Formats: sequence, structure tokens, C-alpha cells
Amino acid sequence: MKKFTNLLVNQQMKKLVDALKFENVIKSEEVYNAMLYTDRGDFTESKYAYMDSPQYIDYNATISAPHMHAYAMEYLKEYLKPGKKCLDVGSGSGYLTVAFSRLMKDEGISVGIEHIPGLYEFGKKNIEKNNKELLKDGRLVLIEGDGRLGYEKLAPYDCIHVGAAADKIPQDLINQLAP
Repeated sequence: MKKFTNLLVNQQMKKLVDALKFENVIKSEEVYNAMLYTDRGDFTESKYAYMDSPQYIDYNATISAPHMHAYAMEYLKEYLKPGKKCLDVGSGSGYLTVAFSRLMKDEGISVGIEHIPGLYEFGKKNIEKNNKELLKDGRLVLIEGDGRLGYEKLAPYDCIHVGAAADKIPQDLINQLAP
């Protein structure tokens, strides 16, 4: 199996990740490496892909700012170990779904679910640019569907990330979360 550390590092991505580490947003080596080897330029068509700001990706959606991804990964890293499973609700561009896989050293299952058909296709196309082996091997699964329902077929999940606000936590997601 090809390890992600064999991937080439984009120097603009390295500058971005180094800046987040310098600012103490990235605190751990695991999150540093996961972000370093997940090239944000693959997940947005913006010429500002390597700025620490959200970028519009169509369908009235954005790819979150890198510091938000770093905070999420730092918070969830104890649940994203090799061999674990995670669900990324509202996977959008696909960036964080891939980064979660990298955090698990590509030895877990990262499931992304997106309800907007065009955004699902956009995320899939982005992942296939430089990470298609994750899809091919089943280490990353993309689902077009209602994230509030989760994806019961691969449950239970060691962690569930929801990239949107909700009035209440959907019971289906709680039911799919491992103890």
C-alpha cells in the first residue's frame, strides 16, 4: 500500500501549513502532516487556494478556511487513528474527508456524505485528481445523500464531523456513533 508520505508536497501548501503551526493553530505533528499532504489546491478552483480564508466552490458553498480544518482535526485527532472510521457530513469539496483519511494514516475509512448532487460530483472529481487510490481501495467512501441520516451501512463511526449548523443533533447520527 502506498503511504501518503510518498506524495509530493506543494510548496505553497507547506507555507500555509507552516504559518498555521507558527500561529499555534496546528499543535500536533499528526495534523501538520495530514494537512501538508492534502493539497488544498486540488479542492478549489480559486487562485487563492493557499490563503487562510474560505473560498467559494459554487452551489452557494465554500471550502472552509484552513485554520477551521486544523481546529477540527486537532479536536478530533484522538478519534482519527489508524483503523478507525469517521463520517464527514457535508463533505463538499472533499478536502476534509481526505485530510481525515491522512490523519488516520490512510489506514481507516473516511466517509463523506454530501446532499447537493453537483457538489458531490465536484468533491469526487477533486479527490480523483491525486487521491483516487483512496476511493479505489475503499479507504475513502463518498455518498450522495442526506447527511442528517448519516450512512448506516458503514456505522458505527468513531467520530462524526458535521460541517454545518443545525437546530438539534439528528438522532440518526447519534445512533451511528460508536460508544
